[in-house]
Amino acid sequence: MPILLLFLTATSGCSSIKEIEIFKKEVERTPLKLDPPKPIKMDPVNWIIITKDNYEQVFENLKKNNKDVVLFGLTDDGYEQLSINFAQVRKYIILNRNVLMKYKDYYEGEEDGGGDRSKK
Repeated sequence: MPILLLFLTATSGCSSIKEIEIFKKEVERTPLKLDPPKPIKMDPVNWIIITKDNYEQVFENLKKNNKDVVLFGLTDDGYEQLSINFAQVRKYIILNRNVLMKYKDYYEGEEDGGGDRSKK
């Protein structure tokens, strides 16, 4: 008798479990409304190369033009490192621009869930 009671309890308990409905509803993406960054307008920089042969003339020209005689010096190795640093900054900006464009394509792309604007 206890086995029959246990069997009936176990089988009737399973009938009270409701089947869970699982469905998939695509959520519409909210447009980011981001314009690509505009290029930076940079002012020109006047580089003066000073050597042991021209430093007196350079200082004289600076004084004549009412400019302070101040030196910011780089060695040739330092200038090369400065160029490498600027190249790394440029690479970083390009990488982040590409990430931004991918997000924009994902959120604002074609009806099928995104498009790749880089190929258009």
